[in-house]
This record gives sequence, C-alpha cells and structure tokens, in this order.
Amino acid sequence: MKYINQLEPNELIDNFLAHPPQDFSVWLSEDGVPIFSAKFDLLTTADDDFRHKVQKFPFYNKWRRYLKPHTCFVGATVSEYALLTDNVDANQLAEHLKAAYAKQYPFFIVKDIPVASPLLNEKDNHYSMHFISSLKENGFIEVEGQALAWVPIDFANMDEVFLRFSYSRRKNFRRKLRSREKLNINVLHSGDDCFFDDTVLDEYYQLYLNVYQQSEIHFDLLTKPFFTQLLQCKIQNAHIVTYHYNDRLVGFNICFVVNNMLVDKYIGMVYPQARELNLYFISWFVNLEYALQQGFSHYIAGWTDPEVKASLGAKFTFTKHLVYIRNPLLKTVLRRFIGHFESDKEKVT
Repeated sequence: MKYINQLEPNELIDNFLAHPPQDFSVWLSEDGVPIFSAKFDLLTTADDDFRHKVQKFPFYNKWRRYLKPHTCFVGATVSEYALLTDNVDANQLAEHLKAAYAKQYPFFIVKDIPVASPLLNEKDNHYSMHFISSLKENGFIEVEGQALAWVPIDFANMDEVFLRFSYSRRKNFRRKLRSREKLNINVLHSGDDCFFDDTVLDEYYQLYLNVYQQSEIHFDLLTKPFFTQLLQCKIQNAHIVTYHYNDRLVGFNICFVVNNMLVDKYIGMVYPQARELNLYFISWFVNLEYALQQGFSHYIAGWTDPEVKASLGAKFTFTKHLVYIRNPLLKTVLRRFIGHFESDKEKVT
C-alpha cells in the first residue's frame, strides 16, 4: 500500500509493522493508517532549560514515572512523515481516529504531519493541511514539530558546495575531511550476500546500538529482527555506505532511494574512532557526492542534530504534531507550556 506523505519504500513500512521497536505495539487503524503505542517520556522534545527546571522539582525521582504515560501515536518511527490515506477524506479520518483511540489513552498524538513540504506533491500537502484543520476542530492541540533537514542537489560538483560556506567554515570542513584519506569507503545494497552472515548482522546491529546509546533521546529502539530484515531484503534496495579504518568497519549509513531522492535513515558508528576520524562530517559530504553522482534530485538527512546540519548547509521543512489530552484539566495546564516543546525552529532560523 502506498500512503500519502510516504518517502520510504513500502517494504520498510512493512518491516516496522512486522518487527516494531522494543516495547512497542503496532497495528493498522480501520482506515489502514499505521498506529503504535508505547510509554512516552513527555519531556522528550522539551527544550533543555524547561527539562532541567522540571527535574529540579521536589521529589522528582518519585513522581517522574507519571511523565511517561502509555501513549498512542498515529504514524511510524521509520517514516519521515505521518503516513495517511485518502481512502477517506481528512474530516472522516480525523473523526475515526478520535473515536477509536482518544478515550483509551491519556495522550493521543498524530506525529509529524508535513506543512507545505517541498519534498511532497501538492495533493499530499493539501490533504495534510486539511487533516490538521480537522483534528483541531476535533479538540486536538497543535504543537510545532521537528525540523527535517534536506539539501537540493543543485550543484555541478563538490567544489560548488564548499564555495557556499564562509572561508573559516570551509577551512574547518576541509581540515576535518582529511581523515577521509584514511578510510576505505564502499556502497553495498540490501540483499547482498554478506548480509546473510550472522557475524556481519551482529556487527551492524552493534554499531547501530552504539549510536542509539550515546544519543540524548531514547525512544524507538529498533530490534535485531528489524535490522536483519532491512539488510537482507533485496526489494527495498537500501544503499549502505560503509566506512572501514584499518580493515575494520567503523561506520555506516543506510539510505533509500524514493522519488529520485536519497533518504538517509540509519547510521552506525564505533566510538571513539568515529569521532577521531570526523566520520559524521565525512559521511555528510560523501552522501552529497553520491547523490550528485547518481543524479538524485535531493538528499534528505533526517530529524536529529538540526543545528549541526544547518551549519553543513541543510535547508529545513517543518511538521506539526496534533495532540489530544484526555484529561481536561491537564489539557488546560499543558497548553501554557507548549512553547517549551517547539525548539527546533529556533535552532535553525
């Protein structure tokens, strides 16, 4: 099934449904929209200042569990945007979802609805805006979402890319990129023979875990079966850029090609070598170079680290989260603090 707002291959969505993240429950709504439920830390997207203030409240460690309610989400953690369907119009979809889930959960969140995304067609953008309006009419609160980084491949060569930076930044990036000479860089594809070796699968999954564990945000922990299916599935044709140092795998990017766009999804690294080799910066420019060589129109670089990606020349497109809070008193209280959960736009504008 092809969804509205979909920037991923169908097989990746199917993999999410078959092998959900750890401690997640996943299913399809009656209209065929992906839904999942999980314990959700309400401070996940709060700005640092607000989070620190809350953590200093008296007896925080005793009542912090109440900040992690069992929450229902419309969407998928493997998709850039909320996956919707035009099998029903936006008003009906909003009403059906509210009727089915709003009373069952203290928090019901429709996540990552695109707003005039340059990565989508006019039909998808129109449906999403109509859907946002319909949810608000049904009592959902609008919250600014995250910043999705992307780069148009509108340059003829990599020298043009560097000329867009200031002299000092250009000098800094070129210094970091010297480590590229120490690396052996290759592009593999899902379904390649090496991914049917258990030792290789264990290694890739461990590198993914390394990145997950050092991240500030811990939400969706992908499972080993998910990664196995991802790496072995020929149909979804994942492009896997690998980085070896002294014959050892020290990093990878797993990307997909959809609508002639290179969509960067998953990264794995070995620390501290990855930091010492400036692998994050190198992988950014390697991906841009690969997108250029393959004739892709865009490079889509994901949600995390917006400030760093802005410094690397990314553009950003934003989303909305629509939140239904079952308790009227709690809804009134939390409305006052919405601004503390909308920090991405401030970081990149």
